[in-house]
Amino acid sequence: MNAAVFSASALSLPISFSKTRSSYLSRKKGVKGEFRVFAVFGDESGLVEKKSQWRPLFDVEDPRSKAPPYKGKFLDVNQAIEVARFDIQYLDWRARQDLLTIMILHDKVVDVLNPLAREYKSIGTVKKELAGLQEELSKAHQQVHISEARVSTALDKLAHMEELVNDRLLPGRVVTELDKPSSSATASAVDLDREKTNTGAKSLNVSGPVPPYSPHLKNFWYPVAFTADLKHDTMVPIECFEQPWVIFRGEDGKPGCVRNTCAHRACPLDLGTVNEGRIQCPYHGWEYSTDGECKKMPSTKLLKVKIKSLPCLEQEGMIWIWPGDEPPAPTLPCLQPPSGFLIHAELVMDLPVEHGLLLDNLLDLAHAPFTHTSTFAKGWSVPSLVKFLTPSSGLQGYWDPYPIDMEFKPPCIVLSTIGISKPGKLEGKSTKQCATHLHQLHVCLPSSKNKTRLLYRMSLDFAPILKNLPFMEHLWRHFAEQVLNEDLRLVLGQQERMLNGANIWNLPVAYDKLGVRDVEVFAAPYSPATSEKCRLLSGSFSPQKSFAE
Repeated sequence: MNAAVFSASALSLPISFSKTRSSYLSRKKGVKGEFRVFAVFGDESGLVEKKSQWRPLFDVEDPRSKAPPYKGKFLDVNQAIEVARFDIQYLDWRARQDLLTIMILHDKVVDVLNPLAREYKSIGTVKKELAGLQEELSKAHQQVHISEARVSTALDKLAHMEELVNDRLLPGRVVTELDKPSSSATASAVDLDREKTNTGAKSLNVSGPVPPYSPHLKNFWYPVAFTADLKHDTMVPIECFEQPWVIFRGEDGKPGCVRNTCAHRACPLDLGTVNEGRIQCPYHGWEYSTDGECKKMPSTKLLKVKIKSLPCLEQEGMIWIWPGDEPPAPTLPCLQPPSGFLIHAELVMDLPVEHGLLLDNLLDLAHAPFTHTSTFAKGWSVPSLVKFLTPSSGLQGYWDPYPIDMEFKPPCIVLSTIGISKPGKLEGKSTKQCATHLHQLHVCLPSSKNKTRLLYRMSLDFAPILKNLPFMEHLWRHFAEQVLNEDLRLVLGQQERMLNGANIWNLPVAYDKLGVRDVEVFAAPYSPATSEKCRLLSGSFSPQKSFAE
């Protein structure tokens, strides 16, 4: 209880508590806008005087009349912070009422045990009254512990959301030993680390072998293939979280995803064929439907055998799977390009790099004029300051001074829109100032700890005739591979050093903000706080019931 009261007091917020204590106390209105709390137990009006020295602790306004008018609405970040602050006010007020209830009950116990009072009561009556008070005290103490936990949760949520809307999440400049006069020509690593600590730079520790996948990371819908790549008689083998799967279409034409391992002799099923909506093992001809059930066993009696399958859906030109243990989410994210864009290319590549490293690279535009000097960033000038601004949500915004809008959709999707005038050239300082645009979708599926399945879709809002030219998709693939190769030589070097113990997020700066937020969510071990952080960072706040409702 003390932690709840002191924490709220430190924020200069009133505290809130339950309305269900009317059997032990009555509230008497004082000055308009205030509630003065008086406790009345039976006919003993002297209890008010007993509590007079504690009156400042309980003399707190009931905040429920000032609840934010957002019930049933989707909230932006600032409105969500307002709701979180109200929750803390309400919980603080309620905790004070719970504490007052306990004090009243303790006084009642003292009154029951008063020698003068016992002269007029039998031992049986006193025991009965004490037993009743003991039960009420137990419930009151339990309620205080619940309130304390709720206050702690609300404070954590508020602190995190305030961090999201703070554009100064990372310091724009970190002073290191190199900025100061030094007697030596170079600063040692120890000196550098010491200076980072002194300046308060937000350092992350991402080093060493890739840790086991968090169960939380699996509980998402993952796009794994494009619709155009899955015909009625073909299959698409994939790896996801170090497990082999194969996707094919059933008799009804709908896609299914089953373990890519025959139940008989562990033969890879993708080496076989698809016949009449069933995948046939090439070893002994066992056939499986899209739900994993074995429908045919040639040359032997049919046994009841089933291999593992995953929820699998098709939407807007993509095949999705749900690899987690929790029930699948009822809806899929929309990954279609904006209105007015036409899809020109859909490519799939398997890359020898951990998916988190690839995501970090895609979420970083500041490296473009240094890394992509032979492709799209050829001729770009190097700005004096690069910033990623997030006016709408923690994971969506635009790059300044580049005309590029970007959004990260957890857990592994990056959407970007680039304003261009001609290939390799930028036009204007925002996408709205540009006449033509390139829209990109990148999906980084975690195949294994050192392998990523990349799905890439490119759309344009100009030159529709290009879509009908022969061999254009081969040209787009060639260009995409050129860009990726410029990145891969760097990311593979990072991966090698990370596995050997180097920290790849040792010194983040202002333009690393989007990548840092991605790492903070998905590099940490799974916990309820991680789950809540991911929900908050997803961009919009769904209607949530306040503690006061």
